[in-house]
Amino acid sequence: MTAQPSSDAAKARIDLQNRTLAKLQTDFARLVYLASARNYNTGRYEHDGLSFHYSPRVAEDILAEAHREVFLNLAGSSLATLTEELERYIVSESLAPDDLLDAWKGLEAYRILAPLREDPLVVRIFQSNLKAALAVVRESWTKARLGQDPQCAPQSR
Repeated sequence: MTAQPSSDAAKARIDLQNRTLAKLQTDFARLVYLASARNYNTGRYEHDGLSFHYSPRVAEDILAEAHREVFLNLAGSSLATLTEELERYIVSESLAPDDLLDAWKGLEAYRILAPLREDPLVVRIFQSNLKAALAVVRESWTKARLGQDPQCAPQSR
């Protein structure tokens, strides 16, 4: 009987990867998606499809595991890689990049991207790097818009 939960967890992980995460173009998009699957009132992950096909507990465990994996991958990346991921996310996910950049700067939305029980030092470093990446992207886009440096223009998908 103990093989069943493990089998369900493996199937749920494949399901999440193939049906959802694989369709997102970047790790940053995956991070945003997985963070948004967390209920901000309870800290628990919720996914109707996975909960229906497996169980709410399996869904929560799989989402938490995937969230942590993607977060640690990005948190361990260089500032240049993180900046590229952020820029690709903005280009692919936003019709109004300036609005997104303004909102993220003002609301500091990136603060909710880390898993709930992650090492506080890793979270602070990630947030600091992401804040720097936001500034780099903003500067690059401003220069490109003003025509000062055409090579700084954001890359399209």
